[in-house]
Amino acid sequence: MPRTDQSWAIGRLAGLLLAISVVVTGCGFTPLYATPGVSSALSQIDVVVPEGRVPYLLREDLDDVLAHDKTAPPAWRLEISVVQSRDPRGLSITDVAERYELGLKVSYSLTNVATGKVVYSSQVTTEVSYDSTVAPYAGIAARQNTQERAASDAARRIQIELAAWIAKNGGR
Repeated sequence: MPRTDQSWAIGRLAGLLLAISVVVTGCGFTPLYATPGVSSALSQIDVVVPEGRVPYLLREDLDDVLAHDKTAPPAWRLEISVVQSRDPRGLSITDVAERYELGLKVSYSLTNVATGKVVYSSQVTTEVSYDSTVAPYAGIAARQNTQERAASDAARRIQIELAAWIAKNGGR
């Protein structure tokens, strides 16, 4: 059976992927979640946030990305503080903002529940922008959507930092 251009390209691609996997494996690369204990340690984190819409959204997103196990007692407590800013951008000729930028600065500390000792603390920042509008409902909807996107982005950044810390320190 003659070899077609498509099967030749697929064969080359498979060979290239095999070569890359050999090189990556040889350099000691291990995916973050392949490190033993990372996923289980993340699911044992209890998230504590202050009152407010954005902190609530952040806690919900963190519970999702950390795969929080509500049936097991927490081994860790993640205490969070959130500082929000809303800055006008792109002023029009009449000096009215055409866009706004929502900034979140999230400081957090991870505490070992058994010892009460803070084992890790850090801070993440994120900025998300949205268009302003003269329609009141549209403006509220745009602001709320921006808060949801900012909380989701901050949760992902925190998840990555915590997973890296747990992988490096073995959860100690």
